[in-house]
Amino acid sequence: MNDSQMPRLIEGNPDDSLADLPGRNADNNPQRVAFTVKEQDAWRDVTAAQFNLEVRSLAKGLIAEGLQPGDRLAIMARTRYEWTVLDFATWVAGGVPVPIYETSSAEQVEWIVKDSGTRFAVVETAKHQAIAQEAAGNLAGGIEKLWVIDNGDLDTIVAAGTEVTEEQVDERIAAQDRSSLATIIYTSGTTGRPKGCELTHDNFLGLAENAAAKLGDVLHRSDASTLLFLPLAHVFARFIEVLAVSAEARMGHSADIANILDDFQAFRPTFILAVPRVFEKIFNKANEQATASGKGKIFARAADVAIAWSEGQDTGSVPLKIKLQHAVFDKLVYSTLRAKMGDKVQYAVSGGAPLGTRLGHFFRGIGVTILEGYGLTETTAPATVNLPDRVKIGTVGPALPGVSLRIADDGEVLIKGVNVLRGYHGNDAATADAIVDGWFRTGDLGELDEDGYLKITGRKKEILVTAGGKNVAPGVLEDRLRAHPLISQCLVVGDGKPFIAALVTIDEEMLPGWAANNGLGALTIEQARTNETVLAEIQGAVDEANKAVSKAESIRKFSILSEDFTEDNGTLTPSLKLKRNVIMRDFEEDVEALYGS
Repeated sequence: MNDSQMPRLIEGNPDDSLADLPGRNADNNPQRVAFTVKEQDAWRDVTAAQFNLEVRSLAKGLIAEGLQPGDRLAIMARTRYEWTVLDFATWVAGGVPVPIYETSSAEQVEWIVKDSGTRFAVVETAKHQAIAQEAAGNLAGGIEKLWVIDNGDLDTIVAAGTEVTEEQVDERIAAQDRSSLATIIYTSGTTGRPKGCELTHDNFLGLAENAAAKLGDVLHRSDASTLLFLPLAHVFARFIEVLAVSAEARMGHSADIANILDDFQAFRPTFILAVPRVFEKIFNKANEQATASGKGKIFARAADVAIAWSEGQDTGSVPLKIKLQHAVFDKLVYSTLRAKMGDKVQYAVSGGAPLGTRLGHFFRGIGVTILEGYGLTETTAPATVNLPDRVKIGTVGPALPGVSLRIADDGEVLIKGVNVLRGYHGNDAATADAIVDGWFRTGDLGELDEDGYLKITGRKKEILVTAGGKNVAPGVLEDRLRAHPLISQCLVVGDGKPFIAALVTIDEEMLPGWAANNGLGALTIEQARTNETVLAEIQGAVDEANKAVSKAESIRKFSILSEDFTEDNGTLTPSLKLKRNVIMRDFEEDVEALYGS
């Protein structure tokens, strides 16, 4: 199959926009708990009526402060309730929110503000304020008004709007429709300057309405709720924000990934979203703790049973022995893992990178079905997602309603539909290159099965061609290696070289526990790089990864680096994608050493 078209299930009123949602929800069920907000160590509920009042009050203040229809307002903050209030308030006031990662540098902020034509900015902390001021100082017009959340400036904005009437707010809402510009989201920029993706209200609203219609139990159960912890500057979390508000599911925010399990247990979400690295961490941490307490063999068997049980769901036959063991482990092991995620999580949505079949089967086996999906900033996050009533682990699911897929002659995945951006801001050439006859060229390689389920097989621009002429997709090997608890990141190399090799980094958080469990005592990263036990473990991970590819594509050598790939050293994007060109430049000597005599 080379084409798959999913008709739109819900058209919606053409005059609707995201600005209508807070008021609509308040009218539908004013006392419904729309948000649960973390404040210090306590959580408080916010009703739909309260949320609408907060949004409208802030919108009045923005209008009073001079925000005109179409004006850009930058938001630079961690994932928190105020982010969502500000997002919707800007839409209600007729503005265009421009998200900026809270880890961005002054140079990155400067580019986004300049390219988008941003007039106003809201940042979270004094540190963000200093970065924004430095960026503004290098711009001719600067930023006209800069507010800081931690300084109580949102209250100041609200106070400024007391003279703005309800009718003025309603006029701003009515002046927008589905075709209006909703936001400009800048791509992470693995190469070159980030491009601003212009996404409309219908890109978000139409996709959210149709996704909710297709996802069934995930959103339609009476207690449906999710806890956001990924950056709201990323399109994935932003779409889930809109999806939850549109579907009237309770939502919370957590800015501290280090304490996410504590927040899960307090909030008790029914579905979560995460990138594969989060699921890997949960699995690896549980494995490490079980090993440290002398129950490593029990956990390993429980994991194998969970995977076998899940695989049996696909074949329609689970051996009786596995069924019985699964029931025992559900009480002894799986229930404990579910409790760590808040004990009500039934589904998890995964995106951003391939999940891996073993991890997908493991989590479904313990009672948390991961719905792996696929999309880009340019497609308002999801274009495809596995469905609760039919999950195909190893695929990223079928197209969502209102989305069409096509596999080009060279294997590239093309997307058309409700979710595709209207263009790159101020960059007609890039738009014309990316969207041809309405089809967005993703740059990813894939294939469709007989049911229209998509499988991503590689990245067009990341294909390595060895000196022997062998084409190698590095992502398959990298994803498998990253699943190992000792490995944080890796980059597969070999373009123009005689064989495939890899640069590997050690997970500093997991090293102490792994070392202790393997009788090594305390190890530094530098010591681990040459430790025979560590090298043997990494070699084992490489051998396991190589099983996924032919001999010509397999990793022959690897090198453990002295530092990790991080956003701080410029080797990862804020969405945790490898900046291959930067890594190849910064670690050129390490790469060449792999091919030395």
